[in-house]
Amino acid sequence: MTWFPGQEFGHALSDVLLGRSEPGARVPTVWPAHEHGPIPTVRPTDGVLRCDESIHVGQRGYDRAGVAPAFPLGHRLGYTRWRYDGVDDPTIVGGDVTLRVRLRNTGDRPGREVVQVYASRPDSAIDRPVRWLAGFAVVDADAGGEVITTVTVPRRALQHWDTAAAAWRTEPGTFVLEVGSSSADRHLTTTIAMS
Repeated sequence: MTWFPGQEFGHALSDVLLGRSEPGARVPTVWPAHEHGPIPTVRPTDGVLRCDESIHVGQRGYDRAGVAPAFPLGHRLGYTRWRYDGVDDPTIVGGDVTLRVRLRNTGDRPGREVVQVYASRPDSAIDRPVRWLAGFAVVDADAGGEVITTVTVPRRALQHWDTAAAAWRTEPGTFVLEVGSSSADRHLTTTIAMS
């Protein structure tokens, strides 16, 4: 999938297909495995298109239904493999949460990885998705190379909109942060207490 390529599209695509370049993009949407699943309706009933999914659309709908899509949010293909070795305890800097993640390119050629952090709040009193993308960072490493990157999770990514107060609020308590290469391929877990 190349989306909206520019005038150098032919050269760029041939470089990726022939293995001269590592594909750097990730799937920004969810691709269903079949047409029956947690897919938002696209057919009006009596002239009305109801959108009852609320915040549970896309990957959030699949996670809520416990159904695996064909290609989850953040899915990628590449010419190398990555091993996630560890995540340090998160810290709060200026209201944002930062995580240091260690990973290694275990393949035999240079590669690029998008380290993704998904947040969840299992005991939330607020209607939330099962998990949501909260932050990401792009890393490059030579074959066999180890890299340490910092991923920032903006405070807003852990907040909710309080309609009564017309403001963003943080629900006090523990948030789970999962680190991996897609919403379905999470390797490391840590927690952060927010107040």
